[in-house]
Amino acid sequence: MQATTVRPGTRRSWPRVLGVGLLLWLATAVVTVLTGNINLIPTLVLLGAFLVPATFVIWALERWQDEDLTAATVVRAFLVGGLLGVLGAAVLEAYLLHPSPWLFGGVGLIEESVKLAALALVPRHLPHRHATDGIVLGAAVGFGFAAFETAGYAFNALLTVRGLSVGAVVQTELLRSVLAPVGHGLWTAILGGLLFQGLQRGRWLSGRLVIGLLWVSFLHALWDSSHELAVVITFVLTATTRQVQLLQAGYLPPASPAQVHLFTVLSLASLGVVAVLGLLTLWGVTRSARADDARVGSLPRRYAPGYRYG
Repeated sequence: MQATTVRPGTRRSWPRVLGVGLLLWLATAVVTVLTGNINLIPTLVLLGAFLVPATFVIWALERWQDEDLTAATVVRAFLVGGLLGVLGAAVLEAYLLHPSPWLFGGVGLIEESVKLAALALVPRHLPHRHATDGIVLGAAVGFGFAAFETAGYAFNALLTVRGLSVGAVVQTELLRSVLAPVGHGLWTAILGGLLFQGLQRGRWLSGRLVIGLLWVSFLHALWDSSHELAVVITFVLTATTRQVQLLQAGYLPPASPAQVHLFTVLSLASLGVVAVLGLLTLWGVTRSARADDARVGSLPRRYAPGYRYG
């Protein structure tokens, strides 16, 4: 069964939005450095934080919009869901988390849980809850969370011991923008598909959703702890006797060039493994969601140009 396409001639605008937005962000950074005008700092922070997430929202509307998944619904999921997720995570992490070996596990579980709770507020007024729409709305909430979080990290990077550092803001936003599609947006998209699959069966909570929440929380924890894991593995594999003695005496031993190289490779490899696992999970959830939409006879009527179901 195929969904109906009603606007085949519409041009895709998300590549232009991404390209023009990137040029404007770079221009803002250059002008800020050349003029020293700190009034441009909020523009630099917000534009860099929201460029990639907002581009996703535009892409989603052009690719997935239907009679239920409207622009207002996706934007509401992005802004309200993302902001509620950030606020909820900030409160819970402040009161529940303390330095421990399980810190990153707690961060992953809390942040994925609050994003899921924020997402659960979105479909209350939807007349039809298509499983595939849940994936898009979940991604919107995740990207909204990532945008607000990136703005916070960028502002924090701005304030260094040497004063205002525009370069630190640019580096932070570039890195987080590149990684955003395989981070928060991906993980919450998985949960969105599982949540809406349960809603099609009349259940807000299902065994698959609980397992999915634990799985994406685990991926989140691995992602956040990639730096520390790379340090430990590098030390275990290459530490010299002298380095072990210094560490046991309470001193941080200097790393050799070979150890720095191995650490970098392990850090990037761990992020790559987590990204691949997340993408494979999303692929499986997407196939299952499409099958569920077909099974219940409720395939969404897509308004996106060139869309074909299946």
